[in-house]
Amino acid sequence: MSTSLQCCPECEGQLREGDNETVCASCGLVVAEDSIDRGPEWRSFEDDETNRERTGAPLTRSRHDRGLSTEIGRKTRLKGRKRRQVARMRRQHNRAQISSKRERNQVYAFGEIHRLVSRLDLTDHVRDRACVLFESAQSEDLLRGRSLEGFAAAAVYATCRTASISRTLDEVSAVARASEAELTAAYDALNRELGLPTGPIDPAEYLPRFASQLDLPQAVERRAQELVAESKERNIVSGRNPSGVAAGCLYAAAVEAGHDLTQTATAEVADVTPVTLRATYKELSED
Repeated sequence: MSTSLQCCPECEGQLREGDNETVCASCGLVVAEDSIDRGPEWRSFEDDETNRERTGAPLTRSRHDRGLSTEIGRKTRLKGRKRRQVARMRRQHNRAQISSKRERNQVYAFGEIHRLVSRLDLTDHVRDRACVLFESAQSEDLLRGRSLEGFAAAAVYATCRTASISRTLDEVSAVARASEAELTAAYDALNRELGLPTGPIDPAEYLPRFASQLDLPQAVERRAQELVAESKERNIVSGRNPSGVAAGCLYAAAVEAGHDLTQTATAEVADVTPVTLRATYKELSED
């Protein structure tokens, strides 16, 4: 707050007002202070090409309007006619935010993508990329005759595949509101029409998650990483389920370390059959 004093009360020196304080220039006494910094939270320079002025929340690709829409809040103190008027304004405002069927589909699909990303413990980066991928599919008119739920799930799965994130088709299908057939059909359309840079997932990507679920120590996980590298050198990975290869390497590492781990428990965590696990384990055991 500002002060009405013209001189310092201690030494009668001249006062100097800064952004937050009024200080005596002679003895340094702080005569008054303002704890609220009313200036910007950044610094800008004349040669800085970026404009740091901004208001509101940051833009995001995970909303149909990029996060630029406003919301009419709910104030409990309003009563009677004023409260009904604000309620009508809020209702009309919500209707005006979605101006077309395309935007309505985006709102629903983006909400489904948000839910899937949360259930699968994925990052916001995956969420935003999945929303962008859904928009691309919508622009290419790939949604005609197919379910929104299937394309939302396929966008999340395709993003995981392109980013080499260890999420299997069965894992995504288990939490999706679409059937596995709908998800597969949507993913095939995305991969075929958009030319996604998908490739086989590295089995090593599965190891930290599987080791955590099986409560195995880091030494076993590190040995499993070595076995995965050995599997690549011996071309054991080619043509096989990467999740099954990871499970086989993890089981082999646990057996070497003397841990009481069953093939059934390991296969359940990897969502593969014990037969798939044993195929990798047997080849690793061969000299």
